[in-house]
Amino acid sequence: MVPKIRRGSRTHGLLVYLYGPGKRDEHVDPHLVGSWDGFAPDPGRDTSPDPDPKATLARLAAALDLRVKQAGADAPREHVWHCSVRTDPGDRTLTDAEWNTVASRLVRAVNLAPEGDPDGCRWIAVRHADDHIHILATMVRGDLRRPRMNYDFKKAQAECRRIEKEMGLRRLKPGDGTAARTPTSAERFKAERAGRSDTARETLRDTVRRALAGVDDEQEFFARLREAGLRVKVRIAPSGDLLGYNVALAGDRNRHGEPIWYPGFKLAPDLSLPKIRLRLADGLSERTTPAPDNGRPDWSAPARARRSATGTAEHAAALLGSENDQEAAAQLVGAGELLDALAQTSPAATRAELAAAARAFERATRSHIRAELADHRALRSAARGIVQAGGALGRGEDGGTTAMLLSALILLTLAAAHWHSARNHAQQAHAARQAAHHLRTAYHHAATTPLRALNAQGRSLPQAERRTHQATIRTALSESGLRADRSAENAHALAATLAQAEDAGHDPKTLLQQAIDMRELDTADNINDVLVWRLRHLAHLPAQPAEPSRARRAGTTGRPGTPARTTVEPRHRSPHR
Repeated sequence: MVPKIRRGSRTHGLLVYLYGPGKRDEHVDPHLVGSWDGFAPDPGRDTSPDPDPKATLARLAAALDLRVKQAGADAPREHVWHCSVRTDPGDRTLTDAEWNTVASRLVRAVNLAPEGDPDGCRWIAVRHADDHIHILATMVRGDLRRPRMNYDFKKAQAECRRIEKEMGLRRLKPGDGTAARTPTSAERFKAERAGRSDTARETLRDTVRRALAGVDDEQEFFARLREAGLRVKVRIAPSGDLLGYNVALAGDRNRHGEPIWYPGFKLAPDLSLPKIRLRLADGLSERTTPAPDNGRPDWSAPARARRSATGTAEHAAALLGSENDQEAAAQLVGAGELLDALAQTSPAATRAELAAAARAFERATRSHIRAELADHRALRSAARGIVQAGGALGRGEDGGTTAMLLSALILLTLAAAHWHSARNHAQQAHAARQAAHHLRTAYHHAATTPLRALNAQGRSLPQAERRTHQATIRTALSESGLRADRSAENAHALAATLAQAEDAGHDPKTLLQQAIDMRELDTADNINDVLVWRLRHLAHLPAQPAEPSRARRAGTTGRPGTPARTTVEPRHRSPHR
């Protein structure tokens, strides 16, 4: 049950809308289901001998505004309190009597009409559809004082949660006031008329977030906004200091032909200029040089950037299990930027799912736990590297490293969901799980080709060598409290990866244990997949496997004389969740 509250100054105008046909003739049988005294005139069901709906509506407006006129100049300028209450599409249809109960409880909860108070505000509840009602109240009490309406939205939300439980309706997740503003009905109707699936507000929010991904300073941020085709207007103080910014979609104009501007804070709480400045407090220019172990020089820049970001994402997931909430909150902000960077540089085959994941995870980046004092430059630097590397192909090393990074990001978003759930952040936890769902879809598309090739290579291994690697896998997993299943999907790919790591000079047992110890695997859908990509990242193996070596096709087992490569130090393993 979702309440939406607005305030206005035209009682009669709102009644005309509520009792009218609606903007698309969607209003059916508008009628009262409740009122302050149970005897208010009902323009929709006037039973008088000579009914006149317009006259009845005028009488209803006058009755509601009586105390407003008596209060005169002491009445609030916006004296109309308007709350629409809607049930979930899967809920049963409530009766008029049940809707009357809902309306009565809500006006009591927000202190408009306290129970047993004869001086409570006047109100009515109008129903013109099966799934919702509109509550209209005038905010002047019988003693001509204004009601105390502090935190009315939070109080209405809390009461709706109680009503859902008692009436057997779907129980929605409670909010915490950190969500982005939802588009208005007018914005949605305008988008539908223009043939757009998203409103201007939603499009601007996504575009601003993508422009912010890995940006180094304000000048670069505004330049990216303009490159994305947005109109940008900055507010400058008389001293010359920048106070804020507004953005508008090209071609989005009001009835007077003027651009419709949105300030950053009205797109999302963390997109205001002060919040952006906090995020950009530490520049990234000095951190954008690729690390020397990002891969071979013949690999593309997008592949090297994705491979580097994989390790950063794994480390961020481990930090979400730490005791430092500020540090964890900072990792969530950085993870949001990394998803935005990946979405805008990915091939068309996975772009839609990655964009949906980034949009969903946006809600998981905000809570009342502040991240200003914590360091998230590593993730922001990874995002910057991905943006600067440019678009990736959906095949070859680009496609393989995309699957490698997505495998790490799935576990990162699941760790975020667990972190939020442990702190009763219901909406954020749900958003993180949604992001993980979209990432899984994108992962399966990106990983199909490289894993198919690895499985084929694993099946072509000599039988004795394959059994040796399978025994290594079973032993390592059982010692870590995990179960190995040779018949599981991509088990041959894991054996092939161990064989290739051994060819490269690594000790398979040591390397496999390092991969297991990086982070817990309880939340993984497929442990084999996760270990394949961790091993290939740790051993610097190509993400898109090449053909088996000539010696291996002949049935030999590796090159004993190959010098051992320096192994990667295992990270501290976070506790099992």
